Order: sequence, then C-alpha cells, then structure tokens
Amino acid sequence: MDLGIAGKRALVCASSKGLGKGSAMMLAANGVDLVLNARGFEALEATAEEIRSTHGVSVTTVAADITSEDGRAKVLDAAGTIDILVTNAGGPPPGLWSDWEREDFIKALDGNMLTPIALMKALLPGMIDRGWGRVVNITSGSVKAPIAVLGLSNSARAGLTGYVAGTARQVAGKGVIINNLLPGIHATDRAASLDQGVADREGISVADAKTMREKTIPAGRYGTAEEFGATCAFLCSQHAGFMVGQNILLDGGAINATL
Repeated sequence: MDLGIAGKRALVCASSKGLGKGSAMMLAANGVDLVLNARGFEALEATAEEIRSTHGVSVTTVAADITSEDGRAKVLDAAGTIDILVTNAGGPPPGLWSDWEREDFIKALDGNMLTPIALMKALLPGMIDRGWGRVVNITSGSVKAPIAVLGLSNSARAGLTGYVAGTARQVAGKGVIINNLLPGIHATDRAASLDQGVADREGISVADAKTMREKTIPAGRYGTAEEFGATCAFLCSQHAGFMVGQNILLDGGAINATL
C-alpha cells in the first residue's frame, strides 16, 4: 500500500532506539525525510546512518533532552517545516503509590504530558496553515488499563489523552489528524528494564520474568519495534484522515476488554 507521504518531513522524538526508531524506520521506508531526536549522541548518529544507507532519505539529528525547554528549542530550531510529528519519551520509573512525592509527579508530567503538548502547540499552526498534518503520540496501554507499579506514567499519559481528545477534534477540519498509539510490551530496552525489576523483586532470572509476562499476552510474545513502526506509519498516512482523536492499542491482546 502506498501511504502517500513520500517527500513529507517528520520529527520523531526519542528515536535512536526502541519504538521511536521503529517508527522512524517505517516512515523512512515510505519516503519521509526525518528529524531524529534523542539524548544520546552516538546511538542517535548510528540510527541516522542506518536509515540513510537503507532508505536514502534525508536525516537531520538533534541530540537533546526533548523534555527540557532548552532541548525542545534546539530541536524545533533545527526541525524547520514539519508535516508529521511523532512524540515519544521514556516513561518514569516504577514504584508504589507511597513512594511518589510532588516532584516525582511534576517530572512525569513534564516528560509524558507537557512535552508532547508543547511540541503540538509549536507545530500545529504550521500544519494548519498548509492544510495537512499528522501527529502520533506514543503513550501506553496503561491509559486503558492502569498498571499499578507505573502510577506516574498512568497519571501523566491519561492527562495527555484528555488533552488530545479535545484538541484533535478542533484541528481535524483543517486537515490535521492527531491520534495516540498505545503500546503494550514490546521487545525494547524499557521492557528489559521492567523485566529486570521483576527479576530482582521476585528473586528469579530475567528470562523467567520475561516468560511469566509473555504468558499474560494472548499473542504469546512481546511485540516488535518493526510492527509498531508500521502501525505508526499508517496513522501518519493519507489513509488515516478520518481517524480523529483515537487511542490505538497495540498490545497483543493483553488488555482483556470488549471496547
């Protein structure tokens, strides 16, 4: 299927590895020029070179902390005209309700709610002026089914979901489509970190911790960055113009719900 986005320009945040990289790869495979951002310079440059050599698109890199004001300013200054925005940032650490103080919630909100909102506020006006744009926010399946030990993430991402629900409907008539993509467990560094936490807490191996969690997923496995990226690329395509303010769950069936 031709996604109809060749020649468009996308900003993909936290894209040196994991789900961000998978999304960037699939956009590049469909002819989209990229602005890639991550905090780590070496991993970011390695990903950029891999994409250039594989897909032949233009790739601009900006090593910066997208969750900081200075980092966002640096990224936006380098980005220029952006047709597609994919927001993404690492989730806050797990814990118990009794562990978190106000400062922990502020940090979580900055990373997983206020940063995507700031990027949308900066880039939506240009998309509206040009009559076309796509925004995909990478959030979490915890928006639909909260994960107790990820209370900071639950809170911040639910706030972003509420913001998108209203904003998406205000800009859809201008040709700008905003949706959220909600991953379950995928084979990324984040999953490995969570598996390590379970292993440490339960006194088992990381492999056993992974096997335990795979048994809770009807698909029987973790997702891949490639299949996640393919879904993201579709949401950025010309064919997604009638999908407005949706929360697309990609979790292998782990959340047991009718709707």
